[in-house]
Order: sequence, then structure tokens, then C-alpha cells
Amino acid sequence: MIIMRNRNRVESWREGFSRWLRFGDLPLRYKLVILFLMVGILPSIALGVLVNWTVNRIVDQQVTSNTIQLIGKVNQTLDNDMENLQNITYLIGFDPRTERFLQGDIQGDKPAAGADVPSGTYRPQTSPVKQDNEENYEIKRYLQGFTTLYPEIASILLVNREGAYISNEMYARSPASLTEEEWYREAVLNEGIFTVLGHPAERNVTTHVHYANEELVSVVRSFVDPDTREVTGAVLIDLKLRAVARTVRDVTLGKSGYLMVAEAGGSSIYAPEDSIIPSIPPSWFPEEDSGALIREVKGERLQLIYGTSSFTGWRTIGVFPTSESVYEVREIRFYMICFLFVVCLFGVAASYTLSQSISRPIWQLMSFMQKAESGDLTIRYWGNRQDEVGMLGRSFNRMLQQIRKLMKLSELRERQKREAELRSLQAHIKPHFLYNTLDTIHWMARKKGADDVSELVESLSRLFRIGLSKGDDIIPMSDEWTHISSYLQIQKTRYRDRLQVEMEISPEAERLYVLKLILQPMVENAIYHGIKARRGPGRIWIQADVEENVLVLTVRDDGAGMPAERLDALRRQLADPVTAMEAPPEEGPGGSRSYGMLNVQARIKLTFGETYGIMIDSIENEGTTVRITHPLLHAVPSSSDHDGRDSR
Repeated sequence: MIIMRNRNRVESWREGFSRWLRFGDLPLRYKLVILFLMVGILPSIALGVLVNWTVNRIVDQQVTSNTIQLIGKVNQTLDNDMENLQNITYLIGFDPRTERFLQGDIQGDKPAAGADVPSGTYRPQTSPVKQDNEENYEIKRYLQGFTTLYPEIASILLVNREGAYISNEMYARSPASLTEEEWYREAVLNEGIFTVLGHPAERNVTTHVHYANEELVSVVRSFVDPDTREVTGAVLIDLKLRAVARTVRDVTLGKSGYLMVAEAGGSSIYAPEDSIIPSIPPSWFPEEDSGALIREVKGERLQLIYGTSSFTGWRTIGVFPTSESVYEVREIRFYMICFLFVVCLFGVAASYTLSQSISRPIWQLMSFMQKAESGDLTIRYWGNRQDEVGMLGRSFNRMLQQIRKLMKLSELRERQKREAELRSLQAHIKPHFLYNTLDTIHWMARKKGADDVSELVESLSRLFRIGLSKGDDIIPMSDEWTHISSYLQIQKTRYRDRLQVEMEISPEAERLYVLKLILQPMVENAIYHGIKARRGPGRIWIQADVEENVLVLTVRDDGAGMPAERLDALRRQLADPVTAMEAPPEEGPGGSRSYGMLNVQARIKLTFGETYGIMIDSIENEGTTVRITHPLLHAVPSSSDHDGRDSR
């Protein structure tokens, strides 16, 4: 009994699974109805659960994005202030008096040798070596002008490489040379690059106002002799911290959030007095220049949004508790509930309508495909829908057209193959007999003294010999060149002084291989449609050269040219040479065909692909230029190498 029960359970499970699998056998319209109903019901459940999380995430992203934009503007303001200081250092360095001071021509202030200054004593230095000459005074007035124009600047100090200094506000604390100072060595190390040092610390200079180190931000730049590339001195500028504070302190984030500025190493440049965290370790921040992160400090979760200045390297940080994030979701929640209600109300009707609008044209397309499968390639989809079904129907039409075109092309290739085999068979009927006969005529003419007839027969013999080429389709370029030369020699015998030819082939092109008999139809067209149709003698230029990894064969004449209608018609025929050779000639202007040129175009494209072929330009009464682009063949490729592909 137990075994029978287990067997019944297994069979019941299999039957249920089979019924579920048979869902794939349902008609498409039923599947779409079920799908649309599920899409209408599931969001009612899922969106209700996820709406709060989604809205909170979006609001957080907006807060982060807006704060980063605000930080970017703050950084831009700080960068502008620092760029102004940098420009001031340039102005000071370009002043002739500064240059003279740096060269030692103007005496500056120096600490008194052997002076005993108690530690912690601040007073102006009154060294006996001080030279208060007029130029020294002018430099001080010049520096004083900058502090007057920019009140944010606390003081400016000029130091030359001898240790002498000039300043409007600063003076040395002890007899030690200022060139041994850390800030001076930093300036020398950067060789003329403007450097932001941050808060000053443990330096041998002070000011009359006795600013605390936390109230100043120091910048420095050295002066470099352009000829010797030696550092001749440096300028030190102290910026009042209020210049940084005024940009940052008025910005508030939420209720208790604020902005602070810190160096790349983590030391604080500016932070409000009631700041939650006075300094932030640099290890907290990833390598990105801007972003957001959350850290827990003293049991409180803080959100830190930061951006790094590209000019100063300072990091502006927005700090505020995560509990103050903005939650404005009531209106969004109301619209969401209304939307879900509408979806549930019209779900059934919409699902049925949509399923019918999709399944009906698909059934129609399926019937068209069944007819095409039975062999009727004339069937077409006539709908005007602009959706995916309409696109599929138009693609179906293009596919049938392409299939018919390929079938015609295949038939044409088979017919051409049979014709080529027949021509090859006919051409090889005792070719040696033809060569021997021409050689006999050649030597008989030479024996009789008819040299012109001998040369003509010899050219004709070379023409036939290269034209047959033992059945090869691809021959050396030198043979093709000999073939066209023999052809032109025969034509010159006929036209004499009326035909002039210039031929030029590059050494690189002469070593290549080409399809045989591609130049002769172009030259023939140039003679019969160009030179013959003009008055007086004409000239033909034939060139072979390698351009941009492509063999370019150019045939140009100064003959009659062709009108624009004929040129446009010929270009259309060259775009599809196989169809043009099969179609009857067009009526009206430009309706004739150039079968030889179309044959060459068809052979090139069928052998090497659409990348290569013939391009033609012509101006009526001025001449015609034909360019043939051909792949670089350094050897005779196998049949599989040039079956519609480039061979290089």
C-alpha cells in the first residue's frame, strides 16, 4: 500500500509538471493575456513594498548630486583665489626691481650675525646690515600695494638665494638663514611651480600682527633663472584664513550639516567651531576625486560628500548626519497608488486588446512565410505598421528580394561558368598552331623586308599569347603591361600620328599580380569613344602605382568626354554590373552599355568583393579618367583565397 501511494504521488507530480510544460503549447494571444494580467497585478504588490526604498534611494542620489555640485562651486571659488595669488607671484617676479634684488644688486634685510634672540621673542629685526635704500623701500611699497588691493593677503616675503629678504609685514625671528627653511626648500624643489603649503608651522618668520598659524594659509613659488635654470629666490605669501572661511562657512547642509576643507594628507584647513568631527583620516576616502560615503563617529552615522580641487589638491567635505536626509515621498506615493489602481482597473481590457494587436499580424506573417516556404517568392507583406511587427514584415520582404537576387546571381554565375568553359575549350583548340602560324608570318614578313608587318604580327602574337595565358585568370602585372603595350602598338599602326600614348608603371606595381585583361577594355573605350570622337590627335595616359595599400590603374584621355546623363547612367550600371549586363540597353541619352567595362567590373567584384572596382569621371569635350582599384597580390592566390574576399 505504501509503495502504491508513493507511485501515485510521483505520477501526480509528473502530470502537474507536464501540464505546466504544456503552457508553451498555448496560442500566443492566450499567453499575452496571461502575461499582461501578471504585469498588471505583480507591480501592485511589488511596487507597494519597494516604493519607500526606491524613493529614499532617489532622494539620496539627488542630495548627493546637489551637494557635489555645491562643493564644485566652492572649489572653483577657492581655485580662483589661489590663481589670483599665483598671478601675483608672476607679477612680482616680472618686476625689474625684484629681478635686481634676486640678482643681489639691491640689498635686502638680513638677521644680525651673532644676534641673541630669546626663544619666543617677537620683534622687528634691526640688524646693522640692513640697507634701507630707496629701491628697497620701493619694493616694500610695491608689495604693500598688493596687500592693500587684496585685503585677504596678510603679508608677502621675498627671499633671494643669499638669504636676504624684503617684506612689507614679515621679519625673521632668529639669525638663521631663511634659505634653510622648509617652505623655501619646498619652493626650490618645485622649480618655479606655484605650491600651496597649507597652515604654516615652525618657521623662522613672523609678522607684526602676530597671526596664529591656524589663521593663515601659506603659498610659495621659487624664481628660476631662464638661462642657467638655477633658483634665484622665492616669494612667500600668507593668505588670511577668512578668505577660505567666507566661501565655506555660509553653506549649510540640512539642519546641522556643514562644509569643511582639508588637505590631501587629512589636515584640516578650515572647519566650523561646532564641527562634529575636527579632522578626517585620508584613508576614509577612495581614490576618486569626488563621491559620497558613510562612516560612524562617536555612535552617530555621518554622511560625507566630498570633492577634490584640481588646482590646490584640497578636499572640500560636506558633513551631516544621515538622520537629517530629506523624505518627501507623500506626493510620489499618492501618484503611485493612483497608477496601480488604473492598471488593475483596465488590465483585462488592455491585455486582450494588446494581445490581439500583436498576435493577429504575427499570424498573418506566419501564413506569408508558409507560402514562401512552399516556393512562392512573389508573396509580400503589405502592412504599414511602424512597430516591431511592421519592421519584421518589411525585413521579410527584403529577405525575399535578396533570395531572388541571389538565385538570379547564382544562375548567372552558373551560366557564365558554362560559357567560360566553352570559350576556354574553344580558345585552346590547337593554340600552338595559331602561335606557330603567326611566328611563320612574322619571319616571312621580316625576310621580305616588311618590318612594319613583322612588328604588327609580333604584337598580335603577344596579344593572343598573353590573352590565353594557359587558362590562368591572374597573371603578373608585367604580362598585363606587355599585353596592353602590344594592343597599343597595333592601334598605333592603324591611327598613326592621331594617337599618342604615355605609359608609366612604378617598380612596386610591376612586381604584383592582377586579373588578366582589365586594362584593354578601358584603353579601347578611350580610343573609340574618346580619341576617335574628337578632332585632331589625342593622347592617352596609362599609369600603374600603389596608393594606400591598393593597386591603382589609371587610364586617362583628352578625348570627347561624355555628357552628364551618360556618365550618371554608366555609374549606375557599374554599381550593379551583373544586372546591367543582363538588362536590355536603356533608351534615351546615356542608354548604351560598355560591355567590356561592365565585364571587368563584374570580374573584380566577384573575385575580390565590393571594396574594389572601377571609378569613372568625365567632362564633356575635355576627356575621361578611369581608375581601377585592385588588391595587392604578391603571388597567385589559390581559388579559396579570392572567392569574394581580398587577397593580399
